[in-house]
Amino acid sequence: MTTAKIVYASMTGNNEEIANILDEELTDRGVTTSLSDISFTPASEYLNYDLTLMVVYTYGEGEMPDEVADFYDDLAELDLTGKVYAVMGSGDLFYEEHYCETVDYFEQLFTKIGATKGAEPLKINLEADEADMDNIAAVADSVLAKLNEKA
Repeated sequence: MTTAKIVYASMTGNNEEIANILDEELTDRGVTTSLSDISFTPASEYLNYDLTLMVVYTYGEGEMPDEVADFYDDLAELDLTGKVYAVMGSGDLFYEEHYCETVDYFEQLFTKIGATKGAEPLKINLEADEADMDNIAAVADSVLAKLNEKA
C-alpha cells in the first residue's frame, strides 16, 4: 500500500484547500494519506511515508514564514533517500520575482536531502481554479508514476 504525507502551511486558507484537493486526488488513486498543518508536524514524520508532499506559502517579499522556517531547518537534517517528493503552494503574482519563492526553497532542499522529484513544482496564484485543480491531479499522477518507476 502506497502512503503519502502531505504537510501544509496556510495563512489565508488557500494552501489548506490545495492540500485537501491533493489529499482527495491521492486517496482516489488508492493511496493512504496523512494530512497535517506544518505547525503540528515534526519533519521526521516524512520518514514513515513513500511520498513526501509539501504545500507552502511565501510571506511578503520572499520571506519564509516562521513556522515554515522551523520545519525547513528540521527537514534539512533528514535523509529522504528513497522518498518521492512534490512541492506546491499558492502566492500572489503581485510580488513578481518573489512569487511562491518558498516553493523553490523546498524544491532545492528535498533534492539536497536525497528525495526524488516526483513532479515539477506547482505555483498557484491565490486560490486554486479549475486549471489548478487539473494541475494538482497531474501532480498526483506524476508522483505515483515516479514511485512506480523506482519499484
